[in-house]
Amino acid sequence: MRETAESIARYGVLVPGIAQPRSEGGYEIVAGHRRMYGSKLAWKKTMPFIVQKMDDEATIVMIDSNLQREKLLPSEKAWAYKMKLESIKHQGQRRDLTLAPSVPKLPARDQIAQDAGEKSGMAVTRYIALTKLIPPLLTLVDEEKLVVSAAADYLSELSESEQNDLLSVMEKLGVISSKAQLVRIKKYSKEVTLTAAVIDAIPSEARPVSMQVTLKRDCLRKYFPKTYTASQMEEVIFSLLENWRNQQKEP
Repeated sequence: MRETAESIARYGVLVPGIAQPRSEGGYEIVAGHRRMYGSKLAWKKTMPFIVQKMDDEATIVMIDSNLQREKLLPSEKAWAYKMKLESIKHQGQRRDLTLAPSVPKLPARDQIAQDAGEKSGMAVTRYIALTKLIPPLLTLVDEEKLVVSAAADYLSELSESEQNDLLSVMEKLGVISSKAQLVRIKKYSKEVTLTAAVIDAIPSEARPVSMQVTLKRDCLRKYFPKTYTASQMEEVIFSLLENWRNQQKEP
């Protein structure tokens, strides 16, 4: 991405992206997410796009072509998978219709996973969930500062205002929330009103600390006859501790 941004800063975007108009207004990018991200890194305010209305099959072919690249940002996968899933659903049929009738048809997300080389449809679901993130949080995922699974499983279910509050707290503290903190943040979002103050207090919450004391056998042996078994040694130790505790209670 640094090389892409440097090239765009020097020469500009040489190959325009492709976008198509949305029925609700505005446009959606079919090809060019990486070039757009590189343009932002290069502090470019605009980027050339070709606006072209594409049918579902053409959209799927274009997305598959983009997905063949070796290295894609999580955000690129997220929007590509989301757009492909919507195209398949809108198309009213799956792309495996050309297969023999005896071949079982895969669910849309599993088909997308198979085409893209993902492990499962769940991986596709997680990537699509990333599209619910506000841009700054999605950028943290692209920069590998937030793990895809954690961002998808916990952050994507927060409202936009809650995500903005979380971002503000992380920027103020100069840290990235851990998975354990994100788990608690999601829990509070479901159970109470999640505010910046609540998020700010989470890192300082008291956490139970387990305590373990190990007594080495060789060290204990010198205090007991050689004939004593482990259970006998344990019985004596707890008896002595009990006496010691009783003595602490005396005035």
